[in-house]
Amino acid sequence: MKTLSLVIPVYNEEATLSNIVNEVLKIQTEEIQLELVLVDDCSSDNSYNIALQIADEIPCVKVFKHEKNMGKGAALRTGFMSATGDYIGIQDADMEYEPKDYLKLIRPLLEDKADVVYGSRYLQPDTRRILYFWHTFMNKGLTLLTNMYTNLDITDMETCYKLFKREVIQTIAPKLKENRFGFEPEVTVYVAQGKYRVYECAISYNPRTFEEGKKIGAKDGLRALYCILHYGAHTAPLPMQFLLYLFIGGISAIANILIFMTLINSDMSLFYSVGIAFLISAIINYFLCILLLFRHKAHWSTLGEIMSYVITLLIMGSVDYGCTYGLIALGVSNFGAKSISSVIGVIGNFLLRKYFVFLESGRK
Repeated sequence: MKTLSLVIPVYNEEATLSNIVNEVLKIQTEEIQLELVLVDDCSSDNSYNIALQIADEIPCVKVFKHEKNMGKGAALRTGFMSATGDYIGIQDADMEYEPKDYLKLIRPLLEDKADVVYGSRYLQPDTRRILYFWHTFMNKGLTLLTNMYTNLDITDMETCYKLFKREVIQTIAPKLKENRFGFEPEVTVYVAQGKYRVYECAISYNPRTFEEGKKIGAKDGLRALYCILHYGAHTAPLPMQFLLYLFIGGISAIANILIFMTLINSDMSLFYSVGIAFLISAIINYFLCILLLFRHKAHWSTLGEIMSYVITLLIMGSVDYGCTYGLIALGVSNFGAKSISSVIGVIGNFLLRKYFVFLESGRK
């Protein structure tokens, strides 16, 4: 017999908590026994007391409580590290998902075909409730972007139903940092980076409206976009890294040009205008690289990384300065000369940052 641990994050779910526990208990079979880990995220209603009552009545239920509201991701981390089952999955406390679908999700694990199984709402061929176009559009868009940066081919990254071998999720859990719905892309990135075997199964889905208590919103979508890039870009396929660096380099180049033109039009000398504009754009570039693309201190210590970055500044600063002066001497306008040298800088900076400044230990 194998044990399936389901982590149930709870936040103001007094209306549905007992019902969902009763539904989950129905999937226990002679082959699979259950462990339910309820994590109350400082609910302001009676959810925690209901959870305690359930635990008193049902031996396989554990209850944990956060003293302050931290978010779904934080509740899941608590649950993952407290679960003891052979397999660990996620069950929301609302009634959007059908627990019996776990009997399908667990099959690839029992047959040792998979290490991780996702339940996809978009593989389901049956009837479904129609709700929010933009919510679905956001989900599918984020899934597409996740696939592009992880080289996976999943259809529903934002799904609640994710099932892991215990050793897989308890290896990943200490790395997790996202406290809200950023958990979904973050954990997917770590699954991809771990090169685990991933399966997908169709599941049923009965979405709630916002009036019925749905909590995810537009800001969570923006956070998910950030998480995909911040956690996944440094191991993404090279073309995706370069496309992202074009965005970073483009912002830096625009800043370089605008600052240069502002200074030169303020009657500052060409020498100082070029140098100051380049330095400020380089600082912008560095922080955007850390924020969105490369791993900070991946190969060097902090001091080593700073020193290596300074070396690249000297190299690309010389290139930028020489190109700008040379093109102006050839009769190119100030704007045109700076634009051309900035494009050269984008390519050179990407190569130097990837293969020198942010080169990861053990990576070629």
